[in-house]
Amino acid sequence: MVAKAEPNVVPLCDVLLVLLIIFMVITPSVQRGMDVKLPETTSDSSATPAGVIVMTLHKNGKVDINLQYYEIELLQSALEGIYAPRQDKTIFIRAEAGILLSRVIEIIDIARGAGVEVLGIIPEYFEEEDIQ
Repeated sequence: MVAKAEPNVVPLCDVLLVLLIIFMVITPSVQRGMDVKLPETTSDSSATPAGVIVMTLHKNGKVDINLQYYEIELLQSALEGIYAPRQDKTIFIRAEAGILLSRVIEIIDIARGAGVEVLGIIPEYFEEEDIQ
């Protein structure tokens, strides 16, 4: 008589099922992400919701805050005046097409220095012809 040797696969299946369960439990807790606050949209793109501060950097060096124009030298004091009484210290920044990133970062630094805590970048392409 010849003895047949058959492998026992039951322990292998048990180990695989245990590993599968472990990976199914661990995977959701390993996922990392970043919380993002998206601005609410309106049907009219030029209108800003009440209480939202939008700062726009133009090619001519002027900056407007909710369509009120300021020179770059006066921006820090203007922002401090706006944000001193406010609880919500959030600002959205957008820049005209063709402006150097270093200018945008300079504006962000000025806003941070004025007490702004949350900064949002509006990713929209726009160009304006003549701003007085």
